Amino acid sequence: MACSSEKQPNLIYVFADQLRYQSCGYAGDTRARTPNIDQLATEGTNFCNAVSGSPMCAPYRASLFTGKYASSTGMAINELRMNPNHDCFGHVLHRNGYQTSYIGKWHLWANQLGNHHDPQNSYIPPGPHRLGFDGEWSAYNFHHTYFDTYYHKDSPEKITIPGYEPDGQTDLAIEYLQRASTGDDPFALFLSIGTPHDPWTQNNVPSDSYEMFRDVDFPLPPNYKTENDPYGDAWAMMSEQNREKLPEWMRVYYAMTTNLDWNIGKLMHAVDELGLQDDTIFVFTSDHGEMFGAQGRKAKNIFYEEAVRIPFLIRWPNQIPNGNVADTCLNTPDIMPTLLSMIGLPIPMAVEGSDLSQAAFNQPFDEPEAAFMQGMGCTAKWEDGYEWRALRTKQHTYAVHRPDGHEKLFDNVADPFQTRNLIDDPASVTLRGDFREMLKQRMDALNDTFEACTWYRDNWTEDRVILRTATLG
Repeated sequence: MACSSEKQPNLIYVFADQLRYQSCGYAGDTRARTPNIDQLATEGTNFCNAVSGSPMCAPYRASLFTGKYASSTGMAINELRMNPNHDCFGHVLHRNGYQTSYIGKWHLWANQLGNHHDPQNSYIPPGPHRLGFDGEWSAYNFHHTYFDTYYHKDSPEKITIPGYEPDGQTDLAIEYLQRASTGDDPFALFLSIGTPHDPWTQNNVPSDSYEMFRDVDFPLPPNYKTENDPYGDAWAMMSEQNREKLPEWMRVYYAMTTNLDWNIGKLMHAVDELGLQDDTIFVFTSDHGEMFGAQGRKAKNIFYEEAVRIPFLIRWPNQIPNGNVADTCLNTPDIMPTLLSMIGLPIPMAVEGSDLSQAAFNQPFDEPEAAFMQGMGCTAKWEDGYEWRALRTKQHTYAVHRPDGHEKLFDNVADPFQTRNLIDDPASVTLRGDFREMLKQRMDALNDTFEACTWYRDNWTEDRVILRTATLG
């Protein structure tokens, strides 16, 4: 759906790192203290079935900016440099008169594993590897320490952010909005905030936020398992020491989320004070979730609800109805075509996602039956044995593990913690067959041949890896 106003709307796209849908107050979590995010959910459209199609940092970002699946971007693991030869979100915006600016974590510029603070790894130079973000740039590739950190502009020089990084990044965003609001051209600002990603230590979150949760009880999840998931890579494995820390990890995670919410409120207030609200599409979401011991795993990179289900909220006053709940299956590759359609800009032919903009406006349309999700392999090194593919409908999740072909089928409505695998249930024979056929059709349409992780190393990674020989830290 094209924008009906004479001036194309601005776009502010804010995404957290590792914030799962289940840990937001509006989603029903009574421990969460997220009043500003909860308010945002009432001021526009809540895509309540949004998922991360490839639940890791770099594969998500590649899909976000290309509208393509990981099997087409080749972003199989985190430590890869994004191939710039795609027609990306930023390119479309830029050539249609938008100021395109980026603040925060990038994670599409290959790092030497464990050496991410070196400027050769943290600084993304102007040019094609910024994927069309040719305006203001205050970013770094990635890091996960949040006090007195840094960013780069157009040189390898590190510019310090005093204090807590999300606070400073939000201030940078507000300063940008103050400048952009005085111009005639529409703008697109992407703000990538690093929290609530681990490490979840008390010294990595503001003390006032931590104190709000110091005495809060965080029990282990109902689907907690004492044994590690046999399909989990090294990042998913939990030692006994890790398991003992889970309640404290969650305490810090929720404290980080509270600070994140405070900054979302500050940013939304600035948008309103600058008179931008009616002309601005404001999006809040996350790149993926976090397991916290569910299914015998930590981290992400798996098809379970805790890892893939994410908040996705859109506000556009007088255009999107307040309190609209869209239950369509929004997937990461759908974001670019959906937002471009809302803005009224052309969608590149190579985009593989679907335009779901009608759902944002609460209008009927032919919606996709399921979101297709891909696990391409190990989280951050070339290692086979962890690949999977999955489909998620409004009710079910169907998944298959590549190493042994093991299948899983869950009814997420009747069994929200996915504790009962229905794949061999006689009552599920027809449903199982339908999912098998649907998965085949989705993979065939994308030419996804379900390769091992190292296949992408051998076929897709020329000039895209800084150092392959780094050992796991």
